[in-house]
Amino acid sequence: MIYLLEDDDSIRKLVIYALESQGYSATGFETPGIFWEAVNRQSPELVLLDIMLPEQDGISILKSLRAEPSTAHVPVIMLTARDTEYDRVEGLDAGADDYLTKPFGMMELTARIRAVLRRTEPARDAGGYVLGALQVSPARHEVTVAGAPVHLTQKEFALLQLLLENRPQVMTREVLLDRVWGLGAERENRTLDVHIRTLRSKLGTAGEVIETVRGIGYRIGGEVRRGK
Repeated sequence: MIYLLEDDDSIRKLVIYALESQGYSATGFETPGIFWEAVNRQSPELVLLDIMLPEQDGISILKSLRAEPSTAHVPVIMLTARDTEYDRVEGLDAGADDYLTKPFGMMELTARIRAVLRRTEPARDAGGYVLGALQVSPARHEVTVAGAPVHLTQKEFALLQLLLENRPQVMTREVLLDRVWGLGAERENRTLDVHIRTLRSKLGTAGEVIETVRGIGYRIGGEVRRGK
């Protein structure tokens, strides 16, 4: 899925139409707020990002994407009317994979998307985890159980990834809360338990790998192997 964050309605509709006509799945967002809501539900395959936006500018959004482990490797192409050398350097230094200035042609845009996806595919496929029917790819932010995709929120994915990275060690409640929600973050006493319960439910029978260590925290049970 390709996400497009563009506040110009006509450009957004044109780009989405062009991408879908080329066989891509694409969704457009007018504001950063609804964009982040979608990212929290499902990490995209690629992001097309305007710079001049309401609420939050594109460079700030790009830096936030790169700072979050679940989206750090998602390729980003900047689409903007700002075409000075300084603007291009700023975007690329912030972590953009490509920079396309407006106005642009749809053929060039789709060609650049194909090129970026080819370049980033190896990194996005590397370093997954396999545990029985459960497969987790942190780089691609993907989870499958018996081949079927499982859609997790960012917090749920971060919990699962943290437990996998530290298996078979028991992760205390305090460490999990601090690592996933942040030091000093406001949270209810049952926040962690609710997220673990929801995570287990979404994983179905594979949710049994998340073991409760009473009075301490949680861990991953069973033999985990790294994907290729």
